[in-house]
Amino acid sequence: MTALKSLLTIKKKTSGRDSQGHISVRHRGGEQKRFLREIDWKRSKTGIKAKVVAIEYDPNRTADIALLAYEDGAKSYILATTNLKIDDVVVSSETAPIKDGNRLPLKNIPVGVAIHCLEFQAGKGAQLVKSAGSSAYIQSIDGNKVTIKLPSGELRTFGGDTYATIGQVGNSEHSNIKMTKAGDSRHRGIRPGVRGVAMNPHAHPHGGGEGRSSIGMNPKTPWGKPAMGKRTRKLKNRSNKLIVQRRKK
Repeated sequence: MTALKSLLTIKKKTSGRDSQGHISVRHRGGEQKRFLREIDWKRSKTGIKAKVVAIEYDPNRTADIALLAYEDGAKSYILATTNLKIDDVVVSSETAPIKDGNRLPLKNIPVGVAIHCLEFQAGKGAQLVKSAGSSAYIQSIDGNKVTIKLPSGELRTFGGDTYATIGQVGNSEHSNIKMTKAGDSRHRGIRPGVRGVAMNPHAHPHGGGEGRSSIGMNPKTPWGKPAMGKRTRKLKNRSNKLIVQRRKK
């Protein structure tokens, strides 16, 4: 089944440029023309049942998507789970049954159930666990505090009123896809990247030297900034206090 036209918009190509037209991300450009599928991250039609009309490929993400047809005539896309099939009926509700594709508050989901499309804040819409094959698991529920094990292994506390969708994100075989030719990368908008040691010293700190040479210094970006091992996350992050156990011991 072809994608629903009313939920499609042409994806604007940025080719790694910022608003001034300067290259802000290197090695990007020339990708295949694509259409963005409008995904319903909030599932705001609470209590209204929807039937899965189709499971479709989405070129903009690793996961497959499911087209829902609601009882009131509306249609929308959601992420397809591993066990979601055509003609299944799903619903977003506080009292929804524990079944793939249903969306309900964390406090109403049993411990040990696989979930995805988590919210950080109630009503914000899905923000976490959205890539192919990923799933999080509820470890414990204490009043309005729910501890969840994320795919990275991190244990984090969420509010019981935040919503999540039941099931593991589908298309788990995506990680096994191999690029078999240079064109596979070019169609995805990835252009060739050149090693710093292969450049001249004017173009990169790693460049220069007679013949082949090692980096000869701590790895740096073309602009002289540390390239490996330096923390990029701000340590005084407000949400850090919600981390029960970090992914790295």
